[in-house]
Amino acid sequence: MQLNMNLVIQSLNDIPQQQIAHLAALSGASTIEQLDAHAYRLRNAKEHPEISSYCFEHRIDCGFVPDEKSLSDFRLVVMDMDSTLISIECIDEIADMQGLKPQVAAITEEAMQGKIDFAESLRRRVALLEGLDEGALQRVYDERLRLNPGAEIMLAELKRHGIRTLLVSGGFIFFTERLKQRLGLDYAHANTLEIVDGKLTGRVLGKILDAQGKADWLIETRDMLELKTEQVIAMGDGANDLKMMAMAGTSIAYHAKPVVREKASYALNFVGLDGLTRLFKSSL
Repeated sequence: MQLNMNLVIQSLNDIPQQQIAHLAALSGASTIEQLDAHAYRLRNAKEHPEISSYCFEHRIDCGFVPDEKSLSDFRLVVMDMDSTLISIECIDEIADMQGLKPQVAAITEEAMQGKIDFAESLRRRVALLEGLDEGALQRVYDERLRLNPGAEIMLAELKRHGIRTLLVSGGFIFFTERLKQRLGLDYAHANTLEIVDGKLTGRVLGKILDAQGKADWLIETRDMLELKTEQVIAMGDGANDLKMMAMAGTSIAYHAKPVVREKASYALNFVGLDGLTRLFKSSL
């Protein structure tokens, strides 16, 4: 049985009527439904090879969504932290306190692209932080950490639909726990920096939470809540998120590396995090 599909298009700015009409023609959509100022649902649409490239060229995010799929069908959203929920890579900003941001950022980028093993990359980066005063962590949180656009709108809508939230990060508990409290997230897991006498030792305590660790926490939380795979959304931006995203019924690449965009159910390349909630119908 063939599912009826809708093409959801959204942008940071107004989408010109001629672009909407062009996409409606390409997809053979039966009707055009405006969702808000910058988003539309093109109903009964069919895929066409030109749609994706046309949308990317015009800075429009697009996704084919089954007509019957609503936000309430999901019960858990699992999110990466650095460069997904928040706009920075925390370790890069901590390193900046040591004047080492370029060196650490270069290793971060290699790990994000999947060129080097995440656990090894984290050990190398954290080792460069040896001797840094632990107060640098609070400074990064206070002075540099910012939520990505649309984060609070997205989280409020998830909460309204009774959807649980799990923040799982290859970063550090210092930041995930503060965000969990501040944003009312249900669960959070990350790595722990070793601190002795108020100084970072350059080591991570315990087993490093890597790509497999993220996937494991998704599975453990899903099973604890007695959910089916199709009730879970996973969102991330780097290669370290791919195993986690593969364990979810729906995966979303947020302003992500090409390797992640290619494997995700949907990609949000231009809009904010609230783009997630526009993809699916609200049943409330």
